[in-house]
Amino acid sequence: MTRTYLEIGPKKVFACSMEWPGWCRIGKSEELALEALVDYAPRYRVVAERAGLVFEPGDPVVEERAKGGSTTDFGAIEAIPELDARPVGADEAERTVALVRAAWQLFDEATADSPEELRKGPRGGGRDRDKMVAHVINAERAYARKIGVRHRPFHDAAGLAAIRAEIAGVLAEPSSGAPVVDGGWPARYAARRIVWHVVDHLWEMEDRRT
Repeated sequence: MTRTYLEIGPKKVFACSMEWPGWCRIGKSEELALEALVDYAPRYRVVAERAGLVFEPGDPVVEERAKGGSTTDFGAIEAIPELDARPVGADEAERTVALVRAAWQLFDEATADSPEELRKGPRGGGRDRDKMVAHVINAERAYARKIGVRHRPFHDAAGLAAIRAEIAGVLAEPSSGAPVVDGGWPARYAARRIVWHVVDHLWEMEDRRT
C-alpha cells in the first residue's frame, strides 16, 4: 500500500504520499486527488529510480486528513500533518536526501534541455524557463530558512550548489520529528515541500517544452 494523507482545503484537496517525499497531487475532491496521485506514479518513478530506489507503490491508503486553506486551493501544499511529528531515523533521512538530490538533478537536466520560451497554457499563462528556474530557487531559499539554512540572494551556480549542500546536510540528519528550528518545519515536511515544488515545476516544464 501507499501510506497517504489528505490536505483538505475549502475547494481543493491534495493527496500526498508519506513514504515518497514530493509525490503529491491535487484534485477537486478526495477521490480526484487520489486518482491524480496514482496517475502520476509513472512520473514519480523516474525520480525514485534516479535516487537508486525501487518504486513499487500499492493502492493509496489514507491515514490522516489535515486541514488546508487558501494556499491549498491556490495549488500548493501547506498543512503539516500530525504524522510528520514521528521521529526520522538514519535510514529514512538517507533515503530522503537521495530523493531530494534526484529531484534537483532532474530539474537541472530539464532546464538544460528546454527552450527559454515555453508553450503557453490555454489562457496564455505560465512562466518561461528562466523565470521558472528563478522562482524555484527563490522558493527554495525561503523553504531553507524553515530548517535553519540562510543564504543571501545569489545568481550563480556556486551559490546554488552551496545552499543545496546545506539543505541536504540538514535533511541527512536523523531528527525527533519536531521543527528543526523554532517556528520552522519538521524535516519530513521540509523534504516533502522541497521535492514537491521542484518536481511540480519539472513536470510543468516537460509538458510545456513541446
